[in-house]
Amino acid sequence: MMVPQVSPRRAWAVLVALSLAAFAFITTELLPVGLLTHIAPDLDRSRSQVGLLVSGYAIVVVLASVPLARLTQRIPRRQLLGVTMLLFAAANALAALASTYAVLAGSRVVTALAQALFWSIATATVTGPFPAAVRGRVVALFATGATLAPVLGVPLGTWLGQQAGWRTAFGALAGVGLAIAVAVFILLPSYPPAAGGAARGTAPDGRRFVLLLVATALGIGGFMTLQTYVTPFLLDVSGFADGVLAPLLFVSGAAGVVGTLAAARTLDSRPTASLLTPLSIGAASLFGLYALGALRPGVVALLAGVGLAYAGFGSAVQSRMLQLAPGSTDIASAGVSTAFNAGIAGGSLLGGGLLPTLGARPLALVGGLLTLAALALLAVDAWRSRAAGRASAAAPTPNGRAVGRKVTPARTGTALHGRQSAS
Repeated sequence: MMVPQVSPRRAWAVLVALSLAAFAFITTELLPVGLLTHIAPDLDRSRSQVGLLVSGYAIVVVLASVPLARLTQRIPRRQLLGVTMLLFAAANALAALASTYAVLAGSRVVTALAQALFWSIATATVTGPFPAAVRGRVVALFATGATLAPVLGVPLGTWLGQQAGWRTAFGALAGVGLAIAVAVFILLPSYPPAAGGAARGTAPDGRRFVLLLVATALGIGGFMTLQTYVTPFLLDVSGFADGVLAPLLFVSGAAGVVGTLAAARTLDSRPTASLLTPLSIGAASLFGLYALGALRPGVVALLAGVGLAYAGFGSAVQSRMLQLAPGSTDIASAGVSTAFNAGIAGGSLLGGGLLPTLGARPLALVGGLLTLAALALLAVDAWRSRAAGRASAAAPTPNGRAVGRKVTPARTGTALHGRQSAS
């Protein structure tokens, strides 16, 4: 099917718009954490019940991603993404007007459904107009929006909610969603999903894709086992004062932005190393926090290492998905979203179960072990793949000579190929 003609300027504009959408979604997902002490008394609920607005959100995303991707796989992306952002805007407007906890929870379910669909289709949509040789870089730039949300979006939303009421923060997000919906309808060309340049994996491999999903759930679960409860770790183990928590969390978030931008330089040229390196940094940082948790200067550096690794690994997984997807990249992206949120929910539940009995310090050790398991799984898979490739190249033919295949460069260009350089 013919790939639609898209100018470079329009392709980059779509990238910016969808990166802002990712920023808005992640900000909305996490905002109740920052406004917890304001929402709870206003709706006459406990803080733990308000906390369920975040964990329940992740569960909805886990359950809905793949089914929604399958149900909508024939709908043109412009209409689907535009309507998704309109739903996001409407749900946040409903949250701003919510007079009861039930209404607020219902609005969160709608937003979570919109997010499940968004992450299923956004990666392939945003990378489709670009040549395959630079799609890893595009994925990393797109992911910058999600990485910036905890660093800028949640603090700004929290500040706005503190100054003008928590409803104002959700109302502002509704306005942002409406503006992005308009941009999507204007900028994104309308074409069947199968016509997109990234509609199928460039090197499909079902077995390796399943391993990627398992490693993603393990790795993200390892990070979140500690990250969810990093505040008690910093207070109880490291002995930091409550007043410095915000700057410490900012350091972790800023390091995540650095990790995403650093990944952009290697995702296309070294996809396997781009997966293994952040997992190695993450495992080492988590083990370091367990061993050196009381050494404050070291904790700051190790906390930054965790933030950098988490963000870099997330970008690498999305980029690798575009290569290994055994079928539609929309369905594959939904699978990745499910694995991510399963890791988030699983890590949070595991940490929450261990914290009351073991305290905060062992969470770093358990998280490091899970991250190390993900690293080992992907490292063994990469080694087996290289070994199989060498064996195939050296396999003798009936006349006793090794098989030598002439490899011709893949036709990776799309409408932008030849008009946009890889650098």
